[in-house]
Amino acid sequence: MKIIVSGGGTGGHIYPALTLIRTLEKKVDRLEVLYVGTHAGLEADIIPKEGIPFATVDLQGFKRSLSPENILRAARAIKGVGKAMGIVKKFQPDVVIGTGGYVCGPVLMAAGLLGIPSLIQEQNVIPGITNKILAKFVDRIATGYQEASKHFPAGKVEFTGNPIRAEVMAPRQEGDYEAFDLLPGRKTILVSGGSRGARSINRAMVDVLKHYAGRRDVQILHATGKGEYEDIMSRLRAAGVDLEKACNLQVVPYLYNMPQAMSIADLAVFRAGATGLAELTAKGIPAILIPYPYAAENHQEHNARAVEKAGAARVILNKDISPELLIETIDDLLEDQGTLRKMAAASRSLGRPQAADTIAEMILELARNRQ
Repeated sequence: MKIIVSGGGTGGHIYPALTLIRTLEKKVDRLEVLYVGTHAGLEADIIPKEGIPFATVDLQGFKRSLSPENILRAARAIKGVGKAMGIVKKFQPDVVIGTGGYVCGPVLMAAGLLGIPSLIQEQNVIPGITNKILAKFVDRIATGYQEASKHFPAGKVEFTGNPIRAEVMAPRQEGDYEAFDLLPGRKTILVSGGSRGARSINRAMVDVLKHYAGRRDVQILHATGKGEYEDIMSRLRAAGVDLEKACNLQVVPYLYNMPQAMSIADLAVFRAGATGLAELTAKGIPAILIPYPYAAENHQEHNARAVEKAGAARVILNKDISPELLIETIDDLLEDQGTLRKMAAASRSLGRPQAADTIAEMILELARNRQ
């Protein structure tokens, strides 16, 4: 079986694609994969390191305002469709899969024009413009949220949940706390603004960390993002926070073993990207969500509100974040264990740990129908 997978720009599009590829590898004896992205996107770094053949289409997304630059980008888009046609014709896939980002457009359109079955995976509550357009061309659509399904043709769409890495579901191990120099028996708060960090969250966390420093019942693991780490460490020193003396605070630039960190988390402070939320809910972790305000179509707030509506999270808008509000919200949840347990149960009810298997079966069905 041969597949083309396309998704790029952010980890939120790339990692679900990788999860689907790894899931299909377990189900298919001989799977040939070609990943199509852009040379400038994050995928150009990640995909070759995964040992997956990689091809590029020169393409840029359009600016939201009228500008001469958009004319140049439109010309590149037309050229990109031509190159994508060449890639698809040469590889001759059985199915083409898109997981988001503007690079999917020409690749999936080429598949449609060539009569090759295709599927898109929409991660967010509010679909991006690329996937809304592609819905007319593709055969199947897998949505990460039930609320997203109403934006697509009923005969094509299926609510599956978002695919997550298998290691996310690994049970807690004896050494998981020790891996982060933390202790079992304390309520553990996991804080992350995503792989690049979130300045608003990080700066509010300086006073939050100071407030909880030295507590014996609470501990915090805070990933700042590599670009923010030195600034936050400087601010902590200026605030008089001694991380070594506190013993219950761990501040790191990046968590390479996020699934292991999630295994010990009792509460998370996160942005509201689709992949992060899929992993939190699969683990049943209550959350304080601070949506990134500049995401396309404000989709992070819509994601966060869906989780909040289910009773699994509290939402603080980025414009409202402050150390005082964050401390108040954390204290409120930690002091009310009944509410925290209900939020954990609600989170778990939203989780779709089987999503990758479900979507993989949809892909295999498309391949079988073509044959």
